[in-house]
Amino acid sequence: MGSSRTSTGSIDRIARDDFGWDTFLPGQREAIQSACAGRDTLLVLATGGGKSAVYQIAGAQRGGVTLVVSPLVALQADQLASIDAAPDAPPAVALNASVGPAAMEEAWTLIDAGGPVYVLLAPEQLANEETVARLRTAGVPLLVVDEAHCVSSWGTDFRPDYLRLADVRRELGDPPVLAMTATASGPVRAEIIDRLRMHDPDVQVHGVDRPEIRLVVHRHESEAEKRAAVVDEARSWTAPGLVYVATRRETEQYADEIAAEGRRVAAYHAGLKTTERRAVHDRWRAGELDVVVATSAFGMGIDRADVRFVLHATTTESLDAYYQEVGRAGRDGEPATTALHYRAEDLGLRRFFTKRSVSESALRAVWRAIRATPGVTVGDLAEQLDRPRRTVARLVNDFADAGLVDTADGVRAVDEVGPKRAIGAVRETLESRERIAESRLAMMRAYAETSHCRRRVLLEYFGVEAPEWCGNCDGCERHEAQLEHEQEHAQQHAGTDTATGASPLHVDQAVQHEEFGPGTVMGVEPDRVTIFFDAEGYKVVALSALETGVLTARELASA
Repeated sequence: MGSSRTSTGSIDRIARDDFGWDTFLPGQREAIQSACAGRDTLLVLATGGGKSAVYQIAGAQRGGVTLVVSPLVALQADQLASIDAAPDAPPAVALNASVGPAAMEEAWTLIDAGGPVYVLLAPEQLANEETVARLRTAGVPLLVVDEAHCVSSWGTDFRPDYLRLADVRRELGDPPVLAMTATASGPVRAEIIDRLRMHDPDVQVHGVDRPEIRLVVHRHESEAEKRAAVVDEARSWTAPGLVYVATRRETEQYADEIAAEGRRVAAYHAGLKTTERRAVHDRWRAGELDVVVATSAFGMGIDRADVRFVLHATTTESLDAYYQEVGRAGRDGEPATTALHYRAEDLGLRRFFTKRSVSESALRAVWRAIRATPGVTVGDLAEQLDRPRRTVARLVNDFADAGLVDTADGVRAVDEVGPKRAIGAVRETLESRERIAESRLAMMRAYAETSHCRRRVLLEYFGVEAPEWCGNCDGCERHEAQLEHEQEHAQQHAGTDTATGASPLHVDQAVQHEEFGPGTVMGVEPDRVTIFFDAEGYKVVALSALETGVLTARELASA
């Protein structure tokens, strides 16, 4: 299972000799040591913090096949190029639709030999039972889930094969998991751990704060006013930059308008041909584009450090997604600016995206087929019901999420309820997810509409204590201007004590609410707290609820 050179080498020697790295960035060494020791590890490391280096060094040290689940072909290509450029790293191969027959055969030759080799593929590739069987035979000492926030995503771009990764892990012999993402709030981290069935994971959170990025929000009354402002900034701000929009059509429209002033601009969305998407990535990496106008997928894992601005022409579905995209700016540590162009009406589109209608007849047909054929595969179910595999996989996941089926060894019902009760259980689960999605939109709105420090709102959302004012957002700029105004016009009040008492709650504290159940404190203000409740999502609760007993906290009770 790999050469002794890699399987017994020290982390420092592998970093230096195999990859040419003399130093580690904050958080890298801790995560590498944990993964090398065979412990399940969840790494949250800011964009540009060097997540890929973690799995590359850990994989080289452990030897064998390092299996890397990566969501995008473009991201896989970028990581392949990085490994190929290293002085003496193990070889890396990709298993995806863009790989020709000869390259695919060569890849399997390396894999069947037992490595050491990095194998990059999308989660959909692991739906192929033959692929999983050959990987199991070769031996997989480390399973890496890159962009792990995708495991908890339930938006329009959700890919149901992510939910099967825990079963794939079991089929591979239960190798340790290294899950990595740039941003994940406490509830998202908990969901990643649960869905990947991570055992006593080492959770490493580093570099969430990106103080070099200036945070700005522009409020707009009309769509036309907003569009003009986005185009003006994209034309005039120091390039290169990214503009994120909500729909495929908008990528083309904005790109055309921004390019009118001579900027080199390209549109990017999932509807483009593979060759067209690859061409945009290549031009972006080569510095041949000033601006890319894209839907959310562009930029994930792409190694471009000098992005000077990120504009959002619409809100995202959550602060997790927003900060993921914002984090693509200023990876070189130099100042960068991000601006959210906000209309409250835009939240309606995102709200529409979170809604999901499920056909009762489709659920009934899938449930009856599962009951009739215990252990059936998703592929066989799809063929039997003459429905797309992706659709059937999503419905099977709905039943699994409702606790009605086990997918560890084929699909099996674990509860012998009839179709009516099964459908009701799925609907209850989906309604809970919609409430959580709605609450995440509410947090997005709170960020956009706050009059306080925006960085504090973001950091507390991710469970990180933050100063009251950061000094590098428009909220802080208004605050400083207000202080100057007060000092100029009210010198007599300069010494007034405005301090308030400390809150009895703190970020990340566990609480229990009489109506909403268990929750975790995400943000603290003088008279209220923002709490994520497991079944309800984000709620703002008055601190007076502590006095009435409606809200309780374990640490308070034991104090």
